[in-house]
Amino acid sequence: MSAVAPSALLIEPSSPGAPPHSGAPARVARLEALLGDPTDPANPVGHRALLHADRRAALSAEAEGLLDDFGMSREFVPAELGGRFDSAENLLRVMRPVFRRDVALGAGYGMTTFMAASDVWMQGSAEQRDWLAGLLLSGSKAAIAQHETAHTNDFVRSGVRARVGAGGLEVTGAKPVINNLHRADALVLFCRTEPQPGTTGRHSVLLLDPHTLPTDRYRVIRRPAALGLRGCFFAGVELDACPVPHSTLLGPLGGGVPTALRSFQVSRTLMASLVSAAVDTGLRTAVLVDRTQGPGRTGLDPADPQHTAGTLAGAFVNLLLYDCLAVVATRALHLLPAETSVYSAAVKLLLPRVLSDTMYDLATVLGSQIYTRDGTVGIFQKHIRDVPVVSLGHAGTVACQATIIPQLRSLAEDSWFTGVEAPPELFRPGAPLPPFDYGALDLACGRDSVSATLLATAASLPGATPAERTLRTLAGQMTAELHELRSRVLALPAPDAAHPVGPAWFALTDRYVLVLAAACVLGVWYHNRGGADPFLADPAWAAAALHRIAQRLGAPAAELPAECTARVHREVLARYGDRRSFDLYNTPIPG
Repeated sequence: MSAVAPSALLIEPSSPGAPPHSGAPARVARLEALLGDPTDPANPVGHRALLHADRRAALSAEAEGLLDDFGMSREFVPAELGGRFDSAENLLRVMRPVFRRDVALGAGYGMTTFMAASDVWMQGSAEQRDWLAGLLLSGSKAAIAQHETAHTNDFVRSGVRARVGAGGLEVTGAKPVINNLHRADALVLFCRTEPQPGTTGRHSVLLLDPHTLPTDRYRVIRRPAALGLRGCFFAGVELDACPVPHSTLLGPLGGGVPTALRSFQVSRTLMASLVSAAVDTGLRTAVLVDRTQGPGRTGLDPADPQHTAGTLAGAFVNLLLYDCLAVVATRALHLLPAETSVYSAAVKLLLPRVLSDTMYDLATVLGSQIYTRDGTVGIFQKHIRDVPVVSLGHAGTVACQATIIPQLRSLAEDSWFTGVEAPPELFRPGAPLPPFDYGALDLACGRDSVSATLLATAASLPGATPAERTLRTLAGQMTAELHELRSRVLALPAPDAAHPVGPAWFALTDRYVLVLAAACVLGVWYHNRGGADPFLADPAWAAAALHRIAQRLGAPAAELPAECTARVHREVLARYGDRRSFDLYNTPIPG
């Protein structure tokens, strides 16, 4: 397959076949060059071709072929097993070009496979790890079966049961929604191995080879295409007393719930962090419409240019504040793995509140062109359908709240205002990271170093310029909000059988997530003041981001100087004109 000509802005690696140990920026550059300019109508993996595939409810075969040429499946295999997976952040950076073009392609080609493989890298035996690594390195796909749609995706209410016997296990039940099952050469299946109610020790995980299961005991059922992620192939599976050997157990018998909860920390963080790339394209599309076609083309008077500029700047601020939390949560998998149960849930919880809202804000710039179904503008409609779907499933809003709520009291009692702040490296995107250790992930540790960074940074902010003074005021408001949160959490009775979780806990969790986002914004700005990106060093974007968070909290936000919005808007236009991404990495892109 011939590659599309790379953009002149891209920095290519030293050779077309970059070795597995090449750094993430070189791999990203090579991938961007292979995928080419998405706005080019002649590009076989551009917006026009991807939308054509979406109308057929299929993934683009040409795009998947290019990802094969790139060796994307190697990105999901740990380096010690022959792959390229050396850090969660590098996988985030390499997959963002795919998600920027097509969320369904990113999920269907790769991230579903990685989510399944994570359980194996974390709990698998040497034989299981070697077997799956061999499959993925040869280009195979894996699927994971956890969803329980009949029980609002409460995965511990598993409809699949495995009876353990001397000769192996006998699996019976159904999983209704599994992505990529039709072409998976490995299936990670969550099931109940003890019939009694409860969670502890009652569930297990199996690693299956679907091709070895008896066809009269194992049946795949296709599901109709959904409105969002239409290209993903969702299917169900039914098992009827299907025999599997003891060797299919992934980890210990009864260890399914801890495995799933640790695995969620990785999958939640990465999937929620990746989908922001689609909103990057949404912002780029809105700028294109505003600059070249006129807002809306409705035949009415053009929209207020000042309002449009404010909408574009606001969307960029939303992306940045979300990306601060997303990148910090991703880097925390390496630097603060014991604390990531909270951070991973927070970034997934914030996703529908920020990114979906941002897409709808940008729709006001497109006006009637939001109904365009082809070409560069048409990709907006696809992204606005796809982005909300990522917030659904077993790691949806309620599941993320349920992860944080049991930890709030211990955080309020033992961590907030007493804990040690996070290391500066946590807030420096792309900085070196220690090796990733699945074993270091914890279900709950009672610490929150990111909030400690909020307090330390807020206490040392300068105030020489209007933007700095506003940032300092807003940081003080965030500190006061954390004080208020602590008081309100400690005033509530601890959740137990006599005091079930009520609405107040959910409201406090939502506010806490916004405070975490504010802490990440401050940390990223403060620890990159002397970095290579002058925009990240500018307090204007950080003040605008904290102003947005204060508004979401319903707090009486300090007035934002007009120069902050103007600075952010200039950066939007500069990145659009220079063809650079709208995330913290600010990387060159084609098109």
